[in-house]
Amino acid sequence: MKYALLLYSSPEARERHEEGGDAVLAEYAAVFSKPGVVDGVRLEGPHTATTVRVDNGEALLSDGPFVDAKEYLGGLFLIEADNLDAATAIAQTIPAARLGGAVEVRPINEQPLS
Repeated sequence: MKYALLLYSSPEARERHEEGGDAVLAEYAAVFSKPGVVDGVRLEGPHTATTVRVDNGEALLSDGPFVDAKEYLGGLFLIEADNLDAATAIAQTIPAARLGGAVEVRPINEQPLS
């Protein structure tokens, strides 16, 4: 089964990441070497976001995230794991989980969008 591991952070957690320097970066790099890890990306900060909505056929664009939140989506890993226990075991090794952020484990619905 495929899972998305969604990495949530806050400004305080982000500061702890930066204080950890190369050691924290090495922990993230180690996640990529785990069996079942397919891919991962780091997102730019929420201030770089553009939110798109369509109302009556007209696109409405706004700068930044729509909701003001204490935590924001900072990145994600795509993994393949036998079950939820295996997926959460990988999630527990991601620095965001222990540095004040959170890792949401969500199964991927593999039905095509079309």
